[in-house]
Order: sequence, then structure tokens, then C-alpha cells
Amino acid sequence: MAKQTVTYKTDFNERLKQVSFHGEDTYPLYVQITFMRKTYYFKSYYFELLSSPRFSLTVAGITEGPSIQDAIEMELEVCKFIIERHPDDFSLDLFKKEYAFYSKDLCEIMENAFLDYLFVFFNDEGASTFATTIAIGGRYRIAFELVRDMKRVLSKPVYEKLIENAFFYAPPYLIIYGFMNQLKRWPLLCLTVMEWESEIIQAKFIDYLRQNHANRKPEEVKAQIQKWIEAIKNYQ
Repeated sequence: MAKQTVTYKTDFNERLKQVSFHGEDTYPLYVQITFMRKTYYFKSYYFELLSSPRFSLTVAGITEGPSIQDAIEMELEVCKFIIERHPDDFSLDLFKKEYAFYSKDLCEIMENAFLDYLFVFFNDEGASTFATTIAIGGRYRIAFELVRDMKRVLSKPVYEKLIENAFFYAPPYLIIYGFMNQLKRWPLLCLTVMEWESEIIQAKFIDYLRQNHANRKPEEVKAQIQKWIEAIKNYQ
């Protein structure tokens, strides 16, 4: 029996209102997968991800960021990846599950929880107004860059306490983002589960730890990251 062909493409959903994608008005991007005469049509995760404020950069009143074509290319890549993983047992239900898992950006997944950690930390330090400012303003800035600014303005003991406590009470966001920041170039500052699970990325991550976090055991850091990856699976 011949194998059934899986087809996929991206499309703009013109039945919805236009939205702004870093200053460009566009219809929302959707993805269409067809298999055995059935079609699954769903909102693009990467369109939503790359349109978020943390991917924007405004200089002299001009906002720049990823392009819609970037989102399209990322969608096509993950679709191809999932389909090729299942040459003999593909189904639309299986695709839905794996898309929700492999497409996720680890930096995005951990960032909100890391901001929660910063909120609690500064509340405990008696800086409740600053903590609230971080909780609100952190939605529009990259938390990793926020911490880099803190290194410039906080006293050394407070900053070192913040970083040390983060390894015990926060997700491994600073390590993941720092690694991704060396691996990627703006504006595509994300690291998906699909990318993370490749052997090449794993080897580069170990090298990054040895060079930048020599006091952290690689197996312990990877175990922390794996907990968050498992949480993504369980959340589906």
C-alpha cells in the first residue's frame, strides 16, 4: 500500500482582523496540514512568538524586529521535522501533539517564571516598588538584558545574591538565554525544543557551560532544563 502524502503550507487568515507585526499591518498567519483528505488548520505559534514586544527594537522612533517571512520559514521547518520523524505512523493527532511540543521556545517558557523569581527576590530585599516595576515592565523587555543592567546598578553583594539564588529558586533561564544569545543573532533570539534536542546543540551547550559556568555541573543543569521540557509535555 502506498504511503499517504502529507502536505503543509502557511496562509494568512483574511477572515480575521489585521494585526500589527512590528509596525506592519497583516492578517494573522496560520498553518495548514493535510493528510488522508483531512485538514488541520491552526494559528502559527511562531507568528505569535516573533510578534511579541521582546523581539522589538526601537531606534529613533523606528521599530524593527523579525519579519513575517522568518515566522513562515520557522513554521515550515518544524512541520517538515515532525513529518520526517514519522514516515510510517503519521497522523494529524500525532502532529498536533508534537507541534505543541517541538515548536516551543525554551526562553519564552522560562522567562515568565524567572520574572516571578525577580519579583519575590526584590520583595524579600525590601524593594517592593522595584519588584512591581519589574513584574509589569518585564513583559516588554528581555529579562536577560534586565539582569545585565542590574549588574551595573546594584551593589555587588546584592547582585551576587540574586544570581546565586537564581540557580536554586528560579528556572535555568539565565543559562539557557545566555547560551542561545551566543548561538543566535538578533532578531531571531529563541531556542526551540526541536533545536535543543539535536546532538550538535547539546555538544555546543556543554562547551558553553564549561566556558561560562564552570562551577555548575552539566548533568545538574541539563536535569533542570529537562524538568521544564517535561512540563511542556505534561501541559499538552
